Order: sequence, then structure tokens, then C-alpha cells
Amino acid sequence: MTAQPIRWTYAFVDRPMKEFGPATDFWTAVTGTRLSEPRGDQGEFVTLLHEGADACVKAQGVESGEGGAHLDLAVGDVPALVQSALRLGAVLVADHEGWAVLRSPGGQLFCAVPWHGESARPPVVESPGGATSRLDQVCVDVAPSVYDTEIAFWSELTGWDSHPGALPEFHLVKPPAALPFRILLQRLGSDRPTSAHLDIACSDIEAVRARHEDLGATLVDRGARWAVMRDPVGGTYCLTPRDPGTGSLPG
Repeated sequence: MTAQPIRWTYAFVDRPMKEFGPATDFWTAVTGTRLSEPRGDQGEFVTLLHEGADACVKAQGVESGEGGAHLDLAVGDVPALVQSALRLGAVLVADHEGWAVLRSPGGQLFCAVPWHGESARPPVVESPGGATSRLDQVCVDVAPSVYDTEIAFWSELTGWDSHPGALPEFHLVKPPAALPFRILLQRLGSDRPTSAHLDIACSDIEAVRARHEDLGATLVDRGARWAVMRDPVGGTYCLTPRDPGTGSLPG
């Protein structure tokens, strides 16, 4: 059981700095948000702001690599969460004033940040034609050799409900209903470095996919229960046929 309850979560869209503008244009459109003023020495941080609800999505421009996704865990006592994470096998990457960057035992970056009273989960986004969607899940893609370790780490660190997913290669770490993001652990078929991507729950995958393609995304692959997409700058994410209100699979 974690010593520090998670009060809020932020999902980060991490994209190359040289393509940051087109990336944030796309993600504000698909999440029904507007951009904050940029922050950081190079304007590399922005928050995606919801009307009438608390923000839960941010974007970061990265100088190297293709980017991906990561989570910020907001708590009342950042040092206590950092110590819990270290005890469970995480590595401290950077200790800033008031917040910290860590790496899970399997290699996924995440941040411990202070909670500022956020509590109002944003509404679903409605596409033309009435289909709804919600960015509500960070999927951590892990090699078979670290899959069980990652399950144990995220389950104990968050203290959330933790159980196998609908398919054997998935494990869900599910927060209380008021929090905006679930963590899905996905066991890959072979060893490669841990990474993460974002998942969007859709009432109608095909309608939401068409909307995203209109905004510049492309379809990469179509599975039985999901569509793998690339945003306009090449970042991978997934559309899944889950209830945007609850996150649950239909039926």
C-alpha cells in the first residue's frame, strides 16, 4: 500500500521539439482543449486546458528521440512518494525543487509532482456525427523479462485496483473513478526498451478514426479491439472500443 495517495494524474504527450507546434495543434483538437502559455527555457512545456474542468494533459518537446508518453503522479507529499518509489525499485533521474523525475524498475520515466487541488475530471469529446471519445489511458509497453516487475511496481506504488486485462498480455492498474488516467501494462512479444503510448476510449472507433484522419493522423494497424494510429508528427497512439465514460469494454 502506498504511503502517499495519488490525488491527480497528468498524461504527457512527448514529441520532438522541432515538430512541437503541429503535435500540440493535433492533440488540442482531439482532446477538446486549448493551449496554455508555453513554459520552460525553450517553451518546451504546455498544458492542454479544458473549459470548466481541471487540466490533466500536458505536452513536452523533447530534444532527442521520437518522444512517447509518460505520467505525472500528483500527491500531497512529493518526497514521500519518491521514497516509496525508490523502495519499490525505481531510480531517481532528477530531483528538482518540489518535484522529481524517476524511472520505474522496467525503465519507464514518470514524475512525482505536487497536487494543487485538481479534482474535476474533463468531459468526453464529441466528434461530428455524435461519436464520443476520451483520452484516459497510458499504456506502458514492456518486455516479457520485466512484465511482472512492472505490474508489481505500479500496483503497489499507486495502491489502485490491479487485475489482469481482457487479453493475457495486458494488466490493468485502475484508479478511483474521479481520477483521469488508467495504467495499462502490455507485455510485448520480444525484448526491447520500455516505452509508453496513449490510448483513447471511443464509442465508435471508425467515426473517431475518420475525425483524427481529417486532422492529419494516419492508420498504422487495425486489430480486433483497437486501431493503432500515428499523429501528424509520427507519434503512435491507440483508439480502443471502450466506454469513454467508464473506460470499460462493451458487454
